[in-house]
Amino acid sequence: MAEIKLTEQEKVRRKKMQDLQDMGIDPFGQRYDRTATSGKIIEKYDSYTKEELQEMGASVKIAGRIMTKRRQGKAGFMHIQDIDGQIQIYVRKDEIGEDQYEIFKKNDIGDIVGIEGTIMKTDHGQLSVRAKVYTHLSKALRPLPEKFHGLTDVEERYRRRYVDLIMNPEAKHLAITRPRIIRSIQKYLDGQGLIEVETPVLQPILGGASARPFITHHNTLDMPFYLRIATELPLKRLIVGGLEGVYEIGRLFRNEGMDATHNPEFTTVEAYVAYSDLSGMMDLIEGLFDFVSNEVLGTTEITYQGQQLSLKAPFKRIHMVDAIKEACGVDFWQDMSYEEAVKIANEHGIEVEKIQNTVGHIINLFFEKYVEEKIIQPTFVYGHPTSISPLAKKNKQDPRFADRYELFICGHEYANAFSELNDPIDQRERFEKQLELRNLGDDEANEVDVDYVEALEYGMPPTGGVGLGIDRFVMLLTDQRTIREVLLFPHMKNR
Repeated sequence: MAEIKLTEQEKVRRKKMQDLQDMGIDPFGQRYDRTATSGKIIEKYDSYTKEELQEMGASVKIAGRIMTKRRQGKAGFMHIQDIDGQIQIYVRKDEIGEDQYEIFKKNDIGDIVGIEGTIMKTDHGQLSVRAKVYTHLSKALRPLPEKFHGLTDVEERYRRRYVDLIMNPEAKHLAITRPRIIRSIQKYLDGQGLIEVETPVLQPILGGASARPFITHHNTLDMPFYLRIATELPLKRLIVGGLEGVYEIGRLFRNEGMDATHNPEFTTVEAYVAYSDLSGMMDLIEGLFDFVSNEVLGTTEITYQGQQLSLKAPFKRIHMVDAIKEACGVDFWQDMSYEEAVKIANEHGIEVEKIQNTVGHIINLFFEKYVEEKIIQPTFVYGHPTSISPLAKKNKQDPRFADRYELFICGHEYANAFSELNDPIDQRERFEKQLELRNLGDDEANEVDVDYVEALEYGMPPTGGVGLGIDRFVMLLTDQRTIREVLLFPHMKNR
């Protein structure tokens, strides 16, 4: 094994660890039963005066990490930090005894200690705990970053999230807020009568979205599997089975690029409701945004990256073709051949690739160039071309377009919804068209899921379905610019 190179500070700390062992104290401690946290103490006692607290003599047991420490002779102060924040500890040699005071002297910033004592206020009115019993719990062998600069390298914050959580209250706030948002989503969807389910992460067939997958191999079955790129097809099988309303909050995996809004593994919620449709999915998502923002933030009026946004229902609704016409004057309501559409694209500086082989693909390119980034307030853009929507119903009035929407806010997509395609013959044809795209080199195209088509042949009721990106939703509600802030352990390049 390679020799560990230690800094001077690390050598000093290891010496102190040995000193504790020589005193018969385990440097890495035992269970400690707390009766309070810093937040509970502040909430319960901060309103009392110094004299009232003296008279009360309230006793607590608290534990946490030493964040500051100053000592003068036979007394000292320190701040310890727990899940709620920090609280001051007052330590006197004549109250805790010589042996425990010696431990206090040896403790470093970053060490974890337990304090049993009484609630007090200093002459300056600072709520504190006056130590009566001082217990060493765990030795920190590495020093924390310097207080005022913390982890200044953003990349290091993501690589060493454990240090970021110690030093950065904002990181801890995000870590605690994210599960609150997810619980609130569950509460809302449960309240709509939906059933939360789990479906396999390992899938034998690529489907449910257009994305490049991660591929793995199961040795016993001697079969290739994909890490799922969507939860859609298994969930719709459950609608066929009669569950009528289901949702899943789960990890998806896409072997694609990384940027401020993309990570190779991410979390979505997908929901499917029998006897509903695209309009029902607009109502469901509007209601979810309204409910969750009110429950977590207490308001639907938020600021995201300097933009004032209203998450109050209803949201604006606009057809994709109308949005393009408003933005650049090109009217895709007109019937046109693929060649005519390519010519218009070239005139507008839009490059069309070989696999973008329908007018629908070109409509989508125009939307991405002229519309997407300009949408600020929550807006449902509906009426996507059928050729780029292999799992959505064709619109009855104009079958060139699908009953599909995407929700855009501040230029980013948050949700994708359909009136689900439940015609097995149409579905098989669409899968076969996707297969043609795969043969042309589109490695994001779906495979033919024969079992799913068979499921539809048993009869699926008219159904609405929607997927919402939870990471982006958390970013929105916590005003974060990059997905890496809302993931505890984002993927990083090797150093």
